[in-house]
Amino acid sequence: MTITTVGVVGAGLMGSGIAEVCAVQGMHTRVCERDDPSLQAARRRIERSLERGRSTGKLSDEVVERAIATLDFTTDVETMSDRDIVVEAIVERLADKTRLFEVLDRVVPDHAILATNTSSLPIIEIARSTHRADRVIGTHFFNPAPVMRLLELVRSIATSDRTLETARAFGERLGKRIIVAQDRGGFIVNLLLIPFLTHAVRLYESGFASRDDIDEGMRLGCGHPMGPLALCDFIGLDVLYAVCDSLYEEFKRDEYAPPPLMKRMVASGRLGRKSGRGFYEYAER
Repeated sequence: MTITTVGVVGAGLMGSGIAEVCAVQGMHTRVCERDDPSLQAARRRIERSLERGRSTGKLSDEVVERAIATLDFTTDVETMSDRDIVVEAIVERLADKTRLFEVLDRVVPDHAILATNTSSLPIIEIARSTHRADRVIGTHFFNPAPVMRLLELVRSIATSDRTLETARAFGERLGKRIIVAQDRGGFIVNLLLIPFLTHAVRLYESGFASRDDIDEGMRLGCGHPMGPLALCDFIGLDVLYAVCDSLYEEFKRDEYAPPPLMKRMVASGRLGRKSGRGFYEYAER
């Protein structure tokens, strides 16, 4: 099966980026959000990103106009009934995702693939809420999706070979480098990344080193483009906390547990760049 029509449900930073990448490749892309203000915010976010691409010369006028023409926006999930693939990019809570997949399973055509952009939740738990577990797969994009080249495909115990190969072809058409992970918490990237980030938070929390010295050490000493605490802010402390919780629930290992400081920062609304303040302060949200 060749994918020509795409649905994206949930159009925050990740969902908007995924929709933009699909539209730039000329795929008819329908974006769904829960209410009109969220939908209009997503439209503005995508259009601003496309205009930035045009102004920097990364995208031609023709590509930008084609992308805008191939996008449409809705608050009605029932309109996903003609899609070849629907990518879910809502909040990282298993109960919310399974409820949505129950609806999507009823709405989308039998041949369609249902994909989740989860960064840590078990794919099989999401798949079992449908009658098409063989056509459910994890498509873990990385933020910002229009820039980051990696797409991590996550295959559950029920995902068919055909679904995996169709998803691979879809990702390659988007210009992504594909890696394939089995359905274990964190998959490949986050299973390695999360202990690194939580250890950096604990070093800072304990007073072992300053925020700037931790980040400068990893940037200048290891060649990382961004220090771990700055990366926590970029990801979002609330997202990171949810991933830590999920990994700790699966493995019960201390390196995956969210540090107490992270919990208190989330409770106080210090979520990183998205809220204007995390480990660093940001002039604009």
